[in-house]
Amino acid sequence: MTYEEIVEKVKEAYSAADASGVKEHAAVQFNIQGEGEGAFYLEINDGKIDVQPFEYFDRDATVFTTAATLQEIADNKLDVVKAFTTGKIHIEGNLGKAALLQNVKFKAPEKKTEEKPAAKAAAKTTTKAPAKKNCKKKK
Repeated sequence: MTYEEIVEKVKEAYSAADASGVKEHAAVQFNIQGEGEGAFYLEINDGKIDVQPFEYFDRDATVFTTAATLQEIADNKLDVVKAFTTGKIHIEGNLGKAALLQNVKFKAPEKKTEEKPAAKAAAKTTTKAPAKKNCKKKK
């Protein structure tokens, strides 16, 4: 994965996220190590998220991680606190500001529900089953 793909993936993931629960400003720079190496920042301000492919010199915290770990975070498969406690990310600076990323709520992907053709046909027919007669066999 290239640096540009990583930044685009994070932008996409966070563009649909809800940060209205974050009542303070936070600027977190991500330094990607290894494949896709580079730096970008994520800023939360007034409940809005902005991701830009630049260094943020007045940042609150810097997160050092790999592209694979960052993808897990962006896919909402791993939260920032668990990534930190398991050693998948290293944070320098204000840990409390970096932890605010945990308060961002990701929207669940919408599931497409398709009616099966048999279900549609059954819904259209309104025929009643014939009434059963009470028949006893004679011996």
